[in-house]
Amino acid sequence: MSKLTLPLALALALTAPIALAQPEREQKMDTSLLQRQGLAYRFSQLDLDSADGQRHYRLWVGKPDRPAPAAGYPVLWMLDGNAALGVLDSELLKALAAGQAPLLVAVGYQTDQRIDRTGRTYDYTPALPGQADQRDPLTGQPSGGVDAFLDLLTQRMRPMVAGVASIDLKQQTLWGHSYGGLAVLHALFTRPGEFSDFAAASPSLWWHDGAIVREAQGLQGRMGDNRPRLLLMRGGDEPSNPRAPVKGDVERPARELAADLAKVPGLQVRFQRFEGLGHGPMLPASLKAVVEEMSR
Repeated sequence: MSKLTLPLALALALTAPIALAQPEREQKMDTSLLQRQGLAYRFSQLDLDSADGQRHYRLWVGKPDRPAPAAGYPVLWMLDGNAALGVLDSELLKALAAGQAPLLVAVGYQTDQRIDRTGRTYDYTPALPGQADQRDPLTGQPSGGVDAFLDLLTQRMRPMVAGVASIDLKQQTLWGHSYGGLAVLHALFTRPGEFSDFAAASPSLWWHDGAIVREAQGLQGRMGDNRPRLLLMRGGDEPSNPRAPVKGDVERPARELAADLAKVPGLQVRFQRFEGLGHGPMLPASLKAVVEEMSR
């Protein structure tokens, strides 16, 4: 797939932001769901720290009010868990419990903020080869910790969650939005056997001139016998980068990446466009779409 990924990476480099926006002050997370009674899911909480002790995680684990299948519960891992928790409501949970009834794991941080920008900037971004000082182009904060984060998720978080309820290792979905979508793509490209389904919403394809696109090269060889599925989602009113206007064919990079990846044998790819939605609204819309699909 190198013949296609190179032009795509070059296109991303040409549209990369020149003057970058600073992130806005974030809201407090919505914890109202945790106060509700009579939900179709019961939530518990798990805390742990990163290997270097610098980031402090909180997992909200939602267990459906029905017995686990013989193989264990499917699992939906939701990055930016503080924000993801606020997307869920009683009706969504009721429908989900009547469908696949997966175990829900909101992977967040020990903060009352809806988004932990410092934590996610480090945890959801890949390290760039040959750079001693890994910095995020949008915030200037330390970046490049996604492999350590994914190691923590698969080697420590997953066993902790399995202690709460039996889980099916063959049915594991990873969802993420924006930088979280970047992390989802990195997980697919570097460790395609760790999850069965990858749901990348509004992934930051512009990040460091399309660095994530170049990671896709050689994916077929890393897949082995695995047959992962990718759902790539994008809003119709999202710019191609944080400072670009919404004009022209702004979804071209995402659409071409999906078409490129669809040519990889054994990888199932679906591209979904959300008409009229900008970058922020894509977080709840994309997560609801994944949940609704698992409710069928």
